[in-house]
Amino acid sequence: MAKVAVYNMDGREVGSIRLSDGVFGVEINEHLVHLAVVQHLANKRQGTQKAKTRSEVRGGGRKPWRQKGTGHARQGSIRAPQWKGGGVVFAPVPRDYHFKVNRKEKRAALKSALTSRVQEGKLIVLEELKFDEIKTKNFAKMMDNLNLKKALVVLGGMDQNVILSARNVPNVKTAQTNEINVYDILKYDTLVCDRDTIIKIEEVYA
Repeated sequence: MAKVAVYNMDGREVGSIRLSDGVFGVEINEHLVHLAVVQHLANKRQGTQKAKTRSEVRGGGRKPWRQKGTGHARQGSIRAPQWKGGGVVFAPVPRDYHFKVNRKEKRAALKSALTSRVQEGKLIVLEELKFDEIKTKNFAKMMDNLNLKKALVVLGGMDQNVILSARNVPNVKTAQTNEINVYDILKYDTLVCDRDTIIKIEEVYA
């Protein structure tokens, strides 16, 4: 079992916690991690791009000049792709980029991402993450105390004081334990959880 330090919101070390090898100590599968990231980005695509083919561009129904005797190359339409204002060859059309990753593969990728954060020393565990009021300044001060610049803050539940306090802090995202994904874990430099959230993650993803 990996052992990591536990800090308070002032940035002082107040203890330690042992992490479950079943979630934070697995063998990292880079292929599944890559697959999960590709799927996340693909599923975010709207797929609404569209351009007109030569059959959809307005005009061009009449042959611009006769077939022979002009000295020009033969042309059948002024909306052919080689003409200015013509249609697009193999024009993009609306499509769905979504694809599915098996549940076991997705969970293995998530465990690999969590393990990589532990191995790289980029998991910060807090004794408690709680604010008495909604105040961005308090959250920014906690970030400074922990020397954090870009962090994914994982919460055990819907804590509005923390969520709204962090909302306007640059390079910070909050998520609940059932919302975390491989892309966000890798995108943000540091993963921040409190002690209770770590226990909940181990219960959910064990």
